[in-house]
Amino acid sequence: MKSLGTTISRVFSKRGLAIAGTALLLGGCSVIPKTGPSQTTGPVATPTPEPSATALPSDATRHRVALLVPMGGNTSAVGQSLANATTMALLDTNANNLRITTYDTSKGAGAAARRAIADGNKLILGPLLAENVPAVQAAARPAKVPAIAFSNDTRVASADVFLMGHVPEQSIRRSVAYARARGSNNFAALVPEGTYGQRSFDALTSALSDYGGNLIGSAQYARGNTSIVSAAQRLRAAGGYDTVLIADGARLAVQAAGEVRSSGAEGTRILGTELWSGESVLTRSGAINGAIFSAVSDGRYKRFADSYEARFGNKPYRIATLGYDSVLLTLRVARDWRVGRNFPTSMMFDRGGFLGVDGPFRFGRDGIAERALEVREVRSNSVVPVEAAPTSFGG
Repeated sequence: MKSLGTTISRVFSKRGLAIAGTALLLGGCSVIPKTGPSQTTGPVATPTPEPSATALPSDATRHRVALLVPMGGNTSAVGQSLANATTMALLDTNANNLRITTYDTSKGAGAAARRAIADGNKLILGPLLAENVPAVQAAARPAKVPAIAFSNDTRVASADVFLMGHVPEQSIRRSVAYARARGSNNFAALVPEGTYGQRSFDALTSALSDYGGNLIGSAQYARGNTSIVSAAQRLRAAGGYDTVLIADGARLAVQAAGEVRSSGAEGTRILGTELWSGESVLTRSGAINGAIFSAVSDGRYKRFADSYEARFGNKPYRIATLGYDSVLLTLRVARDWRVGRNFPTSMMFDRGGFLGVDGPFRFGRDGIAERALEVREVRSNSVVPVEAAPTSFGG
């Protein structure tokens, strides 16, 4: 699959926009960007790879952190967006204790990781793709260098590979709990072929085991409008459900919803996944009206996106917040991390968690970020929160 105190210390940037992103150890300290207009409206250069290990300057006061993202190939635009976001985080916080160097994974993630280790980096941010994690880990683990990856594929998480991605399992679980509390009893699922579909189906069955409810049936499809509509028709012919999970993006969900709710099933509750977040197509189709899904709050995202566009001249990919928050997280841990020493991974497991642009999150011993999710409902021409995300984690 390539797919989540009492003392407050403020670190102000002279150039950043207010975006309300923080790296807060809940019950501890925070890093809060400055409020105020941006002084930079043009593009800002992102960290770039140094030509060789010997070209890297000696740092006595700065931690060396490697950013491993694709700067070429089909995912280069996503990699650039992540790199831009890490730069923005450094500027917004006026951080002077980190040196972030970008290494291009498009020509080999293992080679990029080996070079990063040889250059003396003690922490890796990335890679983007789950398929690149094993090669990065093979190079980094012997050097005791952990990675904070941007993937959401839980299979590659470990005690030294932390996943920042928003995972479908958490989104589906949250939505099922909400639906069960509001009368949903008989569930069915439309899932795509492949890893994401299987993970989504497993998440549904696990949630039903914990919260109650019956799994009536499911239908699988190859991604594409015709296939999902045919699968929805098969599901409708079998019937018996009052709630259907459509585990795909908003565009395909809209295509299937009309069939799922046809022939007397107009009252069917539709559940989506975190893939629906930010998708405007949801507000342009009556077929999906009343559907619910769970995702991280967008409360801070708009200011982040506006700040990003002002600096770099284009809109960020939604995943760019992971790059920003990974830097803020690193800055928080850096308060207890001596330059030149190994990264203190034990700090990542604080049960109180951290707070970033995407809201509260914390890491389990499995390396997966547990996120506080809100439940949203599609209502005519808008998507509105119907149950707020928790503001902190209990024990």
